[in-house]
Amino acid sequence: MPRDGSVEAVRKRLGYASTAELVLHLPLRYEDETRLTPIAAARAGETVTVEGVIVQAAVHTRPRRQLVVELVEAAPESPRARMFFRLLHFHPGQVAQLRPGVRVRLHGQVRPGFFGDEMVHPRYRLVRADTPLPRTLTPVYPSVAGIGQTTIRRAVEAALADADLADTLPQDLLARLGLPGYAEAVRLLHHPPPGCDLAALSARTHPAWRRLKFDELLAQQLSLRRHARARARLAAPSLTGGDLLAQRLLAGLPFQPTGAQLRAWAEIRADLARSRPMHRLLQGDVGSGKTLVAALACLPAVADGWQVAVMAPTEILAEQLYGKLREWLAALGVRVVWLAAAVKGRQRRAVLTQIAAGEAQVAVGTHALIQDEVRFARLALAIVDEQHRFGVEQRLTLRAKGINPHPNALTPHLLMMSATPIPRSLAMSYYADLDVSTLDELPPGRRPVMTKLIGQRRRAEVIARLRDYCAGGAQAYWVCPLVEESDRLQLKAAEATYAELVQALPGLRVGLIHGRLKAAQKAAVMQAFKSGEIDLLVATTVIEVGVDVPNAALMVIEHAERMGLAQLHQLRGRVGRGGRESVCILLYGEPLGAQARQRLRVLRASQDGFSIAREDLRLRGPGEFTGARQAGLPMLRFANPELDVDLLQTARVVAERLLNTGDAAVERHLARWLPRGLEFLQG
Repeated sequence: MPRDGSVEAVRKRLGYASTAELVLHLPLRYEDETRLTPIAAARAGETVTVEGVIVQAAVHTRPRRQLVVELVEAAPESPRARMFFRLLHFHPGQVAQLRPGVRVRLHGQVRPGFFGDEMVHPRYRLVRADTPLPRTLTPVYPSVAGIGQTTIRRAVEAALADADLADTLPQDLLARLGLPGYAEAVRLLHHPPPGCDLAALSARTHPAWRRLKFDELLAQQLSLRRHARARARLAAPSLTGGDLLAQRLLAGLPFQPTGAQLRAWAEIRADLARSRPMHRLLQGDVGSGKTLVAALACLPAVADGWQVAVMAPTEILAEQLYGKLREWLAALGVRVVWLAAAVKGRQRRAVLTQIAAGEAQVAVGTHALIQDEVRFARLALAIVDEQHRFGVEQRLTLRAKGINPHPNALTPHLLMMSATPIPRSLAMSYYADLDVSTLDELPPGRRPVMTKLIGQRRRAEVIARLRDYCAGGAQAYWVCPLVEESDRLQLKAAEATYAELVQALPGLRVGLIHGRLKAAQKAAVMQAFKSGEIDLLVATTVIEVGVDVPNAALMVIEHAERMGLAQLHQLRGRVGRGGRESVCILLYGEPLGAQARQRLRVLRASQDGFSIAREDLRLRGPGEFTGARQAGLPMLRFANPELDVDLLQTARVVAERLLNTGDAAVERHLARWLPRGLEFLQG
């Protein structure tokens, strides 16, 4: 227990900004100490509360040092049943306290012991014959090291006594929705009465839980929608040109764009023509053709004399984007430049000068684009690929490159792209302030990838088959496992695998790529692989997105059970891009846990990124799935958009109504649920 057990100290240790927030530090579960069980009636395996008088207590040293206490039934009319309890960790004060004749109340699980029924480390308190039992269930709170339940309970009680629990929502609305008042819900969750539906409390379906979930979802919707409205009041360049350039680009393609690509392009085109900033997410499965839509999005800005910035999270992905955009746009007379850490010296100064002068119409790069030295002359559109891998501050910094200090400055449009499809429930909640375009068709020629699950015991067999496979002219990837999320250990695993495969496959040209290679080295390895000079590429997950080598038709993912569904689906998407039948082998470690087995089976059974995303959401939870912690989005502590979709839909309607009527409840509600605001939400 911390030396300072004050409310303020507990609040700080639990990570809350104010004491009032302790009111929403809700229990994980409850224990029923509202009734006593006679010692004679307590059965092994049950968790009960018993009361008795200590008849003896002694410190035993074997088999380990422990305090053993024997007590008998306190009620004189009851049989003199006895029970023991043992403390394995204790201090001298407890030895002096727990002495014969003292009346004690225990709460814990009964188990058979050497001397008879016993409890090990029960919760106990010294009592008198007239000490009342609790009138409500005892809450068990989330804790951190060094803070006991008693200390947390006292702090929460103090916060409840001082907090303003007045309702932020109109009573007629609550009655219509069948929800209890806020104060009633909060008090019940901290102190459920005896007979309360524990199953509903545990499942978080009790009306009190539904009230708090609704409040939380409503705060999220209010905040996101209010920021969206604030953005709508900003001015942006109205980009109306580029139609002829778009026609030329589409006419020169060796393939026919999908209906989904043309639909997304039309939605983006309409946004860019407006004089308020576009804030759109372009989502699509692996290989659905987002890069072509991004290329089309550049054309209105370029045609109207403005600039475009395209930012990707890794140099490999950024360089792939640069190659495609330059291939398509340079043929239209558009000047496309490349900026990354690998661009140095005179070449870098030249690129910076071209961007600052407005000569570079489209700048493609990594985080290098948001460095202070980068100045755009007339930035009208920022495109961010794999947006969930950037923090919101980084996205804002890129967009701010186009805003000058003039009071009437225009805000660039923002297009974010993601190859991780977003289930509808998350689009309604975490992305409520975004317009979403979806590519739900794959271009013709994309072949399904056969997925096989193979245990590590057959690893040598897989290596032997690689030689035969590559002898037929195909290329392959061998993806090394994540090792405790450590770059250093992952690099070590990749280098060891590379050495093993070089030795085992002397006839094959084996390459190695990982995140610690310098940018120029990575580019050289990827170019050698693309040109066919490397048969087998050993890689870390650095090749997860953006890599496009049509002749690579086999992928082996080692220790696939360590990876999430979305990442596995992304990796699998690196093959199946050419005319060959493609295979993805998921090598898994044994024994395989139930959840990992389920995850791999989902991937084997489905090629559909949307169904895979829904399963990934179910397994990982909304915060991890969306990258909300990284993205600065309002995290949901209590509600789950998938499970509470009815509350989410109602919250969307209510939020719109409250914002339209200018109801004062909006400010009160946000002050309670988002007291620190959402600093970067407009990103």
